[in-house]
Amino acid sequence: MAVARCRVVDGAGTNTLVLAGLDGGAGDVYTLGTAELAVEGELADGAVVEVRFDGAVMESYPAQFSGVTGVRVTEQPVDDRCGLYLQVLEDLWEVDPGLNTDLEELGVDFSGLTDLTESEKSALAWVFGNAHGLMPITGTLEELWQAGCLTPMTESAEGYEDSVALYRWENGCLFSLTGSAEEGFTARKWASGLGAYVFSDCTAVQDADGTWSYTIGAEAIS
Repeated sequence: MAVARCRVVDGAGTNTLVLAGLDGGAGDVYTLGTAELAVEGELADGAVVEVRFDGAVMESYPAQFSGVTGVRVTEQPVDDRCGLYLQVLEDLWEVDPGLNTDLEELGVDFSGLTDLTESEKSALAWVFGNAHGLMPITGTLEELWQAGCLTPMTESAEGYEDSVALYRWENGCLFSLTGSAEEGFTARKWASGLGAYVFSDCTAVQDADGTWSYTIGAEAIS
């Protein structure tokens, strides 16, 4: 029998949890159905749980534990900052919706977040993409540009260096987060050098139950 310690990223109010391994790296993400499981303690998004299973993991994405016999909610304080960032991403999705209407590709860049583990970032990306029916593509804007995901809007003038500002992501949009809940953060969505929306100077406050709320300092569009 094996035990995995995970953070509940999403799904505590449903019968399917999305979990991020506490000791894992990028991609250490699991889903777990709880409808027929014995659960010790009160599940909450942001809680740390111990999953008892037979030691095998099914190779899917997200992965799934094999032979789960129970789940225990630990006494570690609830910290639902993944839920905070999911709310920010959904709020950003709703503003200036023309930038992300009828998307065929969804990019995410959480490399600038300093208060989530790599597994939590991966789980956050998957939950956000799954909510919109898309498998997220992870990478910075520069990486997407260099990988050939972007299309030039115009040719660069002779004698001038090529720039990502001259490109657009046809049928795609990149959502990025930088900073931290404690020290402030910025959220941005980018569809082209002429089409982007930004929440900047955002501040967040954690409530006693471990959930977070946030305030946008300024909004900008280009």
